[in-house]
Amino acid sequence: MKNVLKNADLGLLRAMRTRGHHPAAEKAARVIAKSGDNGYLWIAIGTAGFLFDPRRRKQWLTTGVIAPISIGVNFGIKLIFKRPRPVLEGLPPLGGAPSSLSFPSAHATASFASATAMSRIAPKLRFALFGAAAIMAVTRPYLGMHYPTDILAGIVLGTAVGGLLPLPSVEPVGGSQGGATPGGSAPNGTKPEPEAMS
Repeated sequence: MKNVLKNADLGLLRAMRTRGHHPAAEKAARVIAKSGDNGYLWIAIGTAGFLFDPRRRKQWLTTGVIAPISIGVNFGIKLIFKRPRPVLEGLPPLGGAPSSLSFPSAHATASFASATAMSRIAPKLRFALFGAAAIMAVTRPYLGMHYPTDILAGIVLGTAVGGLLPLPSVEPVGGSQGGATPGGSAPNGTKPEPEAMS
């Protein structure tokens, strides 16, 4: 069974490394993967949220640092498994990496940790966030940098980290908790309308 899974993993990697390759696609994959180095893309998204979403600045700030944190967790796991990066005869990897260890993928871990945490803040963006995370993850075996199982493990790890991350509370509108003010006034200072008799 172990050999079957290993052969399937290697076969899928070889297929991704050899099919759908032309200069424009490879260049795009390199650019996307480069934006995921050290979680740069996700830090940028978190920074944008911090700047343009004042009510949830603390939440965006928290999610903006989850990518480098999850990469640190990922590297600790890499040191346990010590799986070397794939080597395909005649098909060198189309990129570089700071570590020779492969399992799990740091790009997949950081991307899915960030997408999971950020989608908790902005549910309407979940499809865009997870779409970006999925594309980021797929570039890794496409470039020959990771086995598909490295990606799957990174997705599971990242989703867990992003789901467990404690998030600060949202700032109330106008700095108040809303609702009626003392004396029966509405938040804008006007008197509330009397309720209709039933």
